[in-house]
Amino acid sequence: MTEQQRPHVVPGGRIKRAAPLLGVASRTAGEAVVASMRRRRTGERAGKDQDFHQRAAARYAQQLGRSKGVLMKAGQLLSFVSFAPATDDQNQRIYQAALARLQDDAPPMPYEVARGMVMAELGAPPEELFAEFGREPLAAASIGQVHAATTHDGRRVAVKVQYPGVEQAIRADLQNAELLATFFKLIRPMAPEMTRMDVRALAREVSDRIGEEIDYRAEAKNQSEFAGAYRGHPLIRVPEVVPELSTGRVFTTELSDGMRWSKALEAGQDLRDRWGEVIYRFSIGSLRRLGLFNADPHPGNYLFHPDGSVTFLDFGCTKHFSVEQRTHISRFVTAAVDGDAEEVFAGMRDAGFVEEGAGDLPTPTELLAWFQIGLRPLVSAQPFTYTREFAAEAVRLGFSPTGPHGETIRRLTMNPDYLFLTRIDLGMTAVLGELGSTGPWRAIADEWDRGGPPATPFGELDQAFWEDRHFWEDRHAHH
Repeated sequence: MTEQQRPHVVPGGRIKRAAPLLGVASRTAGEAVVASMRRRRTGERAGKDQDFHQRAAARYAQQLGRSKGVLMKAGQLLSFVSFAPATDDQNQRIYQAALARLQDDAPPMPYEVARGMVMAELGAPPEELFAEFGREPLAAASIGQVHAATTHDGRRVAVKVQYPGVEQAIRADLQNAELLATFFKLIRPMAPEMTRMDVRALAREVSDRIGEEIDYRAEAKNQSEFAGAYRGHPLIRVPEVVPELSTGRVFTTELSDGMRWSKALEAGQDLRDRWGEVIYRFSIGSLRRLGLFNADPHPGNYLFHPDGSVTFLDFGCTKHFSVEQRTHISRFVTAAVDGDAEEVFAGMRDAGFVEEGAGDLPTPTELLAWFQIGLRPLVSAQPFTYTREFAAEAVRLGFSPTGPHGETIRRLTMNPDYLFLTRIDLGMTAVLGELGSTGPWRAIADEWDRGGPPATPFGELDQAFWEDRHFWEDRHAHH
């Protein structure tokens, strides 16, 4: 290994991987004590100590970007989940702004390292495999980085190249108690009032999902399934996979252009409303129509377009739901919207959330009150506007064991098959809250759950697409 390559290979070893961030967390904790003593002496309010928060956020972002694995994905998650209940708005923005750099500006590996990975995986250097291959990456993320290229037949493509050693490092991370402990120390300064929540479950969820992303062949299969389902859709775009230039550690897809998240937030509210509806239709509609759930709803996986359409990226983790599971979901959602407590109880019992005979159970009324927290966009007056405050409240009221619904939460049995539903719903809520999207969400959900008419002009386009698709599928089947 050359000296140029050495710093960009992901370090192995449990202590070595955890130690740098542990040092950051310890140093930050020390500064917090000093800041607290200064505030007591001077009477300064905690929210004014912005220098401390800015330094801490910058350190975390820098160290997470270097970790290239479980910690970096955790940082990406933290960068858009709202922590308004725990920190004042001004300091929350400091952390989010610093960690948002992980979505678009992670530290890249040098070209020679990426070239070596392409040669090892595809059997030839990129300058032979492609007519053009960009030396500078378009983006660098937790598992690999993306280079723009042109195939010999003229197609513009994106080539994702995995970092050397990342697979071994992540497999070690998944068994690394020290690293998970570091994550807990990381989250505490950002959300001190949320430490009573089951942060360990959140860390396990992040780790489990990343474990599925190591093999790019799984992502290629997932993305091909989505691309085939939405090919030709007027609002939803999924880049096509180039299988002949893809392996377990190199993944080539059609190159997509579009507005990134930070730029999209500067757009007018009307356009952000339209983007929010498309994200909602893709996230929930894919589950209802296809039994497919893309389990990574962070903003770096969207490209936004002036016509209101959205390109969806990164299908490293896709959850498949059976017809029976989709029926259960539709059943207890529609019952909750109707305010039918007994039917909500029966539906969640049949889906495995309520285990009869397991002791003290929530009453149907308690279960309905808890479940309707996350369904406020459907049960409130329409149209409903997603906000950052609602996203934060959904977490605080819906998942805090010390909150008003704590007893209900403790009495529930979490069916592991539905764990992704919670993460996706909270992620989508956070995204739509940042966009401030307004829409007739109940009428949109009724399109899928009750066979209702299209609720919006976009709904008419969506329905026409699926009707046309079914027509050609039925015709093909008869021939």
